[in-house]
Amino acid sequence: MNRLLAPLFGLILAWNGSAMAQEAPQLQLPRITLQAGMHLIQAQVASNAQERSVGLMFRKEMPTNEGMLFVFEQPTEQCFWMKNTLLPLTAAFVADDGTIVNLVDMKPQSLDSHCSAKPVRYVLEMHKGWFDKRALKAGTKLSGPPFPR
Repeated sequence: MNRLLAPLFGLILAWNGSAMAQEAPQLQLPRITLQAGMHLIQAQVASNAQERSVGLMFRKEMPTNEGMLFVFEQPTEQCFWMKNTLLPLTAAFVADDGTIVNLVDMKPQSLDSHCSAKPVRYVLEMHKGWFDKRALKAGTKLSGPPFPR
């Protein structure tokens, strides 16, 4: 009887563990340093579907110059929402060469869709107002490991 219940118990534990993992922020992603003019950005990199789907969900705080860079396999129209995201953010939709295509402010826990103005491979999320305070706008070029010099 125990041999029959063991796989079921394991399945329940695995399901419960994955459900709990989805309710916690992901803080252990690889990090890179990006530059926007004279401003440095410490960006966590979300490069696969699972990492991108969680993004900055469940984060209650984030250092001022920290954000998350979402990396996609190829340029396409990217749309983001703020489900389970507690911090107000600005999304910078970024072309392959590091040029910011457009910026969109997003409200916490909103299901509104915010999309890129054209196909992009990168999206950089920072605190809402971070780009404005530094006079960074569409056309600004980011530099760092993913972008050619």
